[in-house]
Amino acid sequence: MRENRQAGAGLSPRLMTGLVLLALVMVSVNLRPAITTVAGVMNQVPGVFGLDPALLPLLGTLPVLAFGISGPIGPWLARRLGTGRAVAVALLVLAAALVVRATVPALLLPGTFLAGSAIMTASVLVPQIVKANRGTGWWTGLCTMGFGLGAALGAGLVQPLEQAFGGNLQSALAVWAVPALMGAFLIQRSGGRSTATPASPGTATAGAGPATPLRKQRTAWAVTAFFGLQAMLYFAITSWLAVYLVSRGLSPADAAALLAWFSLAGLPASLLAPVLAGRPAVLRIMAPGLGLTVALALLGVLAAPAELQFLAVGILGVVQSAGFGLAMALVVIRSAGPQSAGRLSAMSQGFGFALASLGPLLAGLLHTMTGGWEVTFWALAAEAVVLAGAGFYAIRGPLVSVESAEISQQDVARPSPVR
Repeated sequence: MRENRQAGAGLSPRLMTGLVLLALVMVSVNLRPAITTVAGVMNQVPGVFGLDPALLPLLGTLPVLAFGISGPIGPWLARRLGTGRAVAVALLVLAAALVVRATVPALLLPGTFLAGSAIMTASVLVPQIVKANRGTGWWTGLCTMGFGLGAALGAGLVQPLEQAFGGNLQSALAVWAVPALMGAFLIQRSGGRSTATPASPGTATAGAGPATPLRKQRTAWAVTAFFGLQAMLYFAITSWLAVYLVSRGLSPADAAALLAWFSLAGLPASLLAPVLAGRPAVLRIMAPGLGLTVALALLGVLAAPAELQFLAVGILGVVQSAGFGLAMALVVIRSAGPQSAGRLSAMSQGFGFALASLGPLLAGLLHTMTGGWEVTFWALAAEAVVLAGAGFYAIRGPLVSVESAEISQQDVARPSPVR
């Protein structure tokens, strides 16, 4: 806790809490532009950076692969530096990676992988800071909305920035290091909360046994499955939706606009889903229900005529973004404490994004094998039904805990799981 006291010296508790929340939102906004800026100018990359066009799929896949590999770095770094400092270091590395990959063409691929690793390191610690500060569903909602806002800003501003820099794409990509540096400053100034929380006077520790490993906790696997399946659906949809819409007769420009609409329509849902999930009666319905609504929305996009795709894609964007918001909320709601939230976040996002990287590949293979989109959409809808099952199990059973097996007075006061 020393980190928190030093960073917050001279600030009232209310101002300190506000600063932590502001810092978390700023951090969240920085965790997608590194990906969406490149995606928005992918057709220019070979000419500007001298990259073999055959390597473009690798460029798009590298961040997700980095997500799957880098999950354990965040908790490891937090144990050594404190949570706030660990996130600040991750954002500094992100800023450096953004500048290096934009200014040194030979380092475009390594820089993109490093950026993805830095993003994952910071991302897995966001729920830990929320949990440590006893943040409400609004905290998680604002953070998840920050992810979506950052994605939209990256995709929407990269070309105007390129024009503003006189057609210099490298500058338009490197300038995103500035908000990353701002996020690092804010989270370091706020301090987050140290992961090393001393036991309270009323906490019994004598005779406590070791915690059950995460891999043996059913709830941890259910939360991980929910996170991974919704992420797999998201990446499959965002990779192929525009191609599908063009096959339905829309122009490439209209298809790209609908893809942007898919992200924008979901912003309010990503904010509200964690807030609603804080109510056990709502969570009991929402966790399995979202998977079923995603399945119906996918089939709606498949069945809708071209003139109704705006509505169908918008509905899909709402329920898909709500799924991401709920996935982030489950990490906080279903963990016993800050360290548990950090470890569960690393597990769910690490395994989850590794699984998600298969989404675009499998969807594309099904399309290639069948020559159409019906089988692909029905397969994605079936996956959404499995997502509903994961949500059902994620809200039942004991909380995920990596702390010692004793039950403190605070643990007794925690809400019981939904049954």
